[in-house]
Amino acid sequence: MRKNILITGASSGLGREMAVQFAQKGRNLALCARRIDRLEILKAELLAINPSISVIIKSLDVNDHDAVFTVFNEFKQELGQLDRVIVNAGMGKGASIGTGYFEANKQTAITNFVSALAQCEAAVTIFRAQNAGHLVTISSISAVRGFRRALNVYAATKAAITSLSEGLRMDLAKTPIKVSTIHPGFIRSEINEKVKKVPFMVDTQTGCKAMVAAIEKEGANSYVPTWPWAIMQLIMRVAPLSLLAKMS
Repeated sequence: MRKNILITGASSGLGREMAVQFAQKGRNLALCARRIDRLEILKAELLAINPSISVIIKSLDVNDHDAVFTVFNEFKQELGQLDRVIVNAGMGKGASIGTGYFEANKQTAITNFVSALAQCEAAVTIFRAQNAGHLVTISSISAVRGFRRALNVYAATKAAITSLSEGLRMDLAKTPIKVSTIHPGFIRSEINEKVKKVPFMVDTQTGCKAMVAAIEKEGANSYVPTWPWAIMQLIMRVAPLSLLAKMS
């Protein structure tokens, strides 16, 4: 069992709900995000759910890459070992390319890929020293194909995360270190709360239950919730662009 779990971007959305569900399972949690006030509230909630677990919180902006290494190492020292790191922090700013939103698109590209790379580097450095660990990257169903408009850059970053994780999985194939990539479908959270009409949208709790179950299985690639996304991802790979355009 992976007892000590680190989750980035844990103050809201999917990260927060995953923390709740892992607390219910009795796991110790190392939680970081920019908003320490929210983490303090979450910590109290988690300890009320399960007083027997350890919950450590730290402020972290994942775009401060030096701080990523520092905070991950502090968590490791305080818990003694990190058994699983969930690279969850991300954002969804942006708009169609060429329409004046380069800064927003760049911010999403840096946060979702470069900063995810920093988290992977920090986590796997610790895992290599331990000769044990489980890296989990949170990608997206949008990684399967290109998406348009506000999802254009977001989808590209998630495709990059999926590719990065696959290469890392090959690198670590002969070690005890495992790498899993989770591809959530449309799950309601703060990142998409303003989006109204989306097919197959599920609430945060339902979506995270599927995510946590997939994480616990430690498979290579998971598409969640399984219905309909395990099938939809196959259809999306061969669908014409006109059909994909209706999804974004």
